[in-house]
Amino acid sequence: MKIHKAIITAAGKNQRSLPLQTLVDRDGVPKSALAILAEEIVGAGIEEIAVIISPGTEKSYAANAGPHARRMHFIVQPKPLGYGHAVHCGAEFTGNDPFLLMMGDHLHISQTGKSCAQQLIETARNEKCAVSAVQATHERMLPHYGCIGGHRVPGRDRLYEIEAVLEKPTPTEAEQKLVIPGLRAGRYLCFFGLHVLTPAIMDILARHLADPPDAANTGLSGALAELVRSERYIAHELEGARHDIGQRYGLLNAQLALALTGRDRDEVLTQIVELLAQSQA
Repeated sequence: MKIHKAIITAAGKNQRSLPLQTLVDRDGVPKSALAILAEEIVGAGIEEIAVIISPGTEKSYAANAGPHARRMHFIVQPKPLGYGHAVHCGAEFTGNDPFLLMMGDHLHISQTGKSCAQQLIETARNEKCAVSAVQATHERMLPHYGCIGGHRVPGRDRLYEIEAVLEKPTPTEAEQKLVIPGLRAGRYLCFFGLHVLTPAIMDILARHLADPPDAANTGLSGALAELVRSERYIAHELEGARHDIGQRYGLLNAQLALALTGRDRDEVLTQIVELLAQSQA
């Protein structure tokens, strides 16, 4: 499975300005979240990137993409018709190829020498199927994420055969349908904002979007739930953490995570200790 294309979604009403936010990367260099995402994508061997944007934002995105702007195709989602529609806007770009899908308001911090995107792509190539990154998440966060149910792949600690996909389930729904043996009580495998998907997902989205307007048919999770029934689809619990910069203090948490895994870790820790001491004075 050769994966040489990626889509970044950034057209949502509450999402469009977030990829343009500036953070200081692990090397101490100020960059936009978009540029940090692009570096992760290119570092994983991706050659072309499509960014799904809202009307009138192309110049801002091109200006904040850094040196990777030349790799980017900016595709306008003309109306805010849901996340599934935003992904499907990239159907012509992906064609018959599998692709990496990332959200413009999520940053991923790896805990190994391989980036989160690289870990996921390697799994997709080895398993020759669609794969979504997941993270064990406390049930209080279920209103923010899509979640999966299934079982562990025998002999593989971090891989799961997906049997069900639910978007923002209630704790009751999760307890009934998404419990995975081995996870701590009250924790579920929620999407990480990172997927490698096959061309079949675009066909499924096209069918869903052709139906009468229905909120359930405009999201990605409904299409992923159908993908489960049509081909092998697995989840990978990556060695890393997601940071949703659209959440309260999300940008701050992402910045701290970058800083604490970067070259200025000791300096940042010293500043944090000083701030804590001042707050207790």
